[in-house]
Order: sequence, then C-alpha cells, then structure tokens
Amino acid sequence: MIDFPIDELFDEQASTIWLERHLHPDGLRCPRCKASDRRIARRSGPFTAYRCKACDRYYTILSATIFEKTHQRPSKLVLILRGIAKGESTARLARELNISRKQMHVIRHRVQQNLLERLPTGVREDEVQFEADELYQNAGEKKRSSSKPTRPAKEASKQSERPGHV
Repeated sequence: MIDFPIDELFDEQASTIWLERHLHPDGLRCPRCKASDRRIARRSGPFTAYRCKACDRYYTILSATIFEKTHQRPSKLVLILRGIAKGESTARLARELNISRKQMHVIRHRVQQNLLERLPTGVREDEVQFEADELYQNAGEKKRSSSKPTRPAKEASKQSERPGHV
C-alpha cells in the first residue's frame, strides 16, 4: 500500500480556524481567568500565541486542550482527528503523517480518554429503555473446560460423502 503525504495538501490557516472553532466553541479565552481580551505575543510558529490583557497569561489555541503539549502543525492535528474518527490504525496514521507510532498512540489515547470523560451519563427522558435476554449476557461462556474433545473424530470411511471444495 502506498502512503500518501496528505497533510501537505491542507491549508494551515484553514486548519487553524477549524481547530479554534472546534476546540473553543464559545470562543478563545484565557485558560486562567477566562477573559476574552488578548493581544498577540508571537506570530511565528504554527500557532499564534497570545497574552491575556487581564492576567498576562501566555496561551495558544491548544492551551488547556488535549493537544496542549503536542508540537504538530494544525493540518496534522486535523488529520489525526479525522483518522481517529474513521477508525484508522495508529500505525497507519503514524506512517501517513510521519509521526512516531508512540507519539501517535499517546495522542489517540488522549482523544479517546477525553471522549470517554465527556460521555453523557444517566437516562434521558425521551430515551426508550429495554431489557436484554440473559442469552446475550452469557453468550460465549463455556460451561466446562476440558483438555480433550468430548467425542472422537469420525473415521475416514465414515465421513460424509459430500464433495469437498477445490
């Protein structure tokens, strides 16, 4: 299979806007004091850095997110999220995006843990409840464990007369 460097085709500015919109749906705010007034502290690098006007905290759009200590370009982060959502393997994503497999595994684990923590709990009022039969609950369990088969294999002469597959 040919690995295609798809991250080179993405626009970094568009990826940054997409990340900001999805990581901060209520707008980018200071992680410390939650103020929205900020000034630009640094323009170089993949993400613009800001300083809060209220508390002088230095932050980017990745601050206080699961990507906070990740040093990846915006396009790679978008493609990582896309790959995880599609169910692509860690090894394939790492190869395709030229990231170490270990780092890709850490990022994937953070994303999955974050999603798990945000799952809704409890039953909604409009949700239908149902009961499952114990047949499904016990499916796959063995009643006894034995080290040898319970019945002997059929002899060659007594096997079925059906034609075999070629």
